[in-house]
Amino acid sequence: MIQLHDVDLKLLRVFATIVKCGGFSAAQAALNAGQSTISEQMSHLETRLGVKLCQRGRSGFRLTEQGVAIHEATQRLLSAVETFCMDADVLKQRISGKLNLGIIDSTLTDRASPLPRATQRFVSRGHDVHLSVYVGSPAELEERVLDNRLHLAIGHFPAKIPGLDYSPLYQEALGLYCGRHHPLFASNLTGQALHEAIAASRIAVRGYMQQYDLDVLGVSKAAATVDNIEALAILVISGAYIGLLPAHVAEQWVSTREMRHLPISRDQLESPFDVITRRGAAPPILRAFLEDLTACSGGLTKG
Repeated sequence: MIQLHDVDLKLLRVFATIVKCGGFSAAQAALNAGQSTISEQMSHLETRLGVKLCQRGRSGFRLTEQGVAIHEATQRLLSAVETFCMDADVLKQRISGKLNLGIIDSTLTDRASPLPRATQRFVSRGHDVHLSVYVGSPAELEERVLDNRLHLAIGHFPAKIPGLDYSPLYQEALGLYCGRHHPLFASNLTGQALHEAIAASRIAVRGYMQQYDLDVLGVSKAAATVDNIEALAILVISGAYIGLLPAHVAEQWVSTREMRHLPISRDQLESPFDVITRRGAAPPILRAFLEDLTACSGGLTKG
């Protein structure tokens, strides 16, 4: 069995950085080391582990099958080391370390989000914490929380995955929008006539909320699918598609008449935002942040 030492952890961190950057050359700035030094460190690590981790050369950088497995194990190991360090800091009566937070895109302009207030409250407490923020799709965020790359994530999560806790956070207001060049932009249709016109239009939906979007609009299929809000806004602005957008996102284009809000006959549309965490004991740094998030949101309730 391999016995790990401090130098091995250092080499594994180098390996993780190389993979994150996509190669030796790209990792030089992040590691503050020359390519020859990085190459020597990788050779040393491969010797220590007894496996070939990657192929590098004119064909580019590529992980071997063993390299992929070692990289996944490295992520778990470094996460466990980080958790240990944070737990040990509790004995010193202070919170320090790194907090890894995940969010979905296009939430900056949402005034209903408690995240900016919670972040300010958390930082103002004087914690010695480095905050790392990852923006990804709901599926990516769930995967990263599940394998400990993220401590928590905030977004839409319609499918509940075993091993994760889902806590409702707030509701995001939605609306149906078309672009200036869409036939419905200048239309005065309402009621059933508008519904028929919507059903005849090309509809773009959020892939992670596809069934919700289709049910709201009363249609059976979409003409386009996106995995982020910016892509959906682009399709709507083009005039070729209509789609459900967060009201706070569409507001800037409605004010310049690049978009129009279509008055569909539904109660106010909302999408739920949840906080997800990995099931089990939470490290102190996560508990502290969740306390501030709870205080700024009016309370979290596990779903």
